[in-house]
Amino acid sequence: MVFQAYTRLPSIKLSNGLFSSCTPVPSRPASMAQRRHVSLESYIVTPKELADALTKNVPTKISTAPRVVPICASWFLPNDPEGRTGHSVFKQQRIPSARFFDLDAIKDHDSKYPHMLPTAEGFAKAMQDIGIRKDDEVVIYDSKELGIFSAPRVGWTFKVFGHPSVHLLNNFRLWVEQGYPIESGEVEAVVEEPSHYPTPQVDPDKVVKFAEVKDIAKDYGKEGAEGIQILDARPKGRWAGTAPEPRPGLSSGHIPGSISVPHSELLDPKTGGLLPSDELRRILESKGVDPEKPIISSCGTGVTAAVIDAALGEANFGHANDRRLYDGSWTEWAQRVTERDHLIRKEV
Repeated sequence: MVFQAYTRLPSIKLSNGLFSSCTPVPSRPASMAQRRHVSLESYIVTPKELADALTKNVPTKISTAPRVVPICASWFLPNDPEGRTGHSVFKQQRIPSARFFDLDAIKDHDSKYPHMLPTAEGFAKAMQDIGIRKDDEVVIYDSKELGIFSAPRVGWTFKVFGHPSVHLLNNFRLWVEQGYPIESGEVEAVVEEPSHYPTPQVDPDKVVKFAEVKDIAKDYGKEGAEGIQILDARPKGRWAGTAPEPRPGLSSGHIPGSISVPHSELLDPKTGGLLPSDELRRILESKGVDPEKPIISSCGTGVTAAVIDAALGEANFGHANDRRLYDGSWTEWAQRVTERDHLIRKEV
């Protein structure tokens, strides 16, 4: 049964002193732009939450409401044994109408380090090219193959550049397994025209640079040191110096005083998604991480360091304003410190 909405008009007093009720008339339906926009609430969202938001916020050419836009951030290490790339898995399987964020392209091209943050102008240009608007709610997701891996880095990047509404899907593997829509093949044009994305301001409080990390490492163990903690997301063998780095010629090992927190330990081994908040907290506590002290996340090139950052947020571990990411991470560190600095430690 379908019910028609009506608007009741006021009664009118007639000349004979009686009142007459006007015939009710159908009320005007709200336009797409007038309908209530359904927002995602938390940074980490489930497949169901994303599916519901996409269903309730279907964009149209006449709509001016904020959109919910999935963004694939799939990326693979350069030594991937199957030779996979983020773009190739994006073509194989993706959320319908998703955009692709290329970590190897949207970066600082003047830096010799792999994934340094782009300039504000470069980020704005990249967003224009993939049709992202400033008021879009973006939901970043990873490949089905790896689970949570590079999407947190892209989510963190959006936050650094002040994008108002950023979310992380936990995760695409579950999206596929739970039967939500996917598409494959060559990407049809989902960007009708480039957007106007204003040049943003960078939030410097989310980023830490080499010079500061070097000072922290030099002060490690000294009386009166600030006690800033560095968490390393690389596999334990690379942190310990017993396994090689994936980039030829780069020494493995770790920054003095850093704590090994392999990003894989923060994920469900079956689904590849972030573990529940209580489990994340337990793992961090077991590593000796102190929630009352500032935290810097690091890894190989600044990618999986953001997995730690996302886990810290999901576990509500530590103070949000005391969590930063070392952008250059180990690839920069191992190339810039010298042998006489004694700032590469190995557990051998």
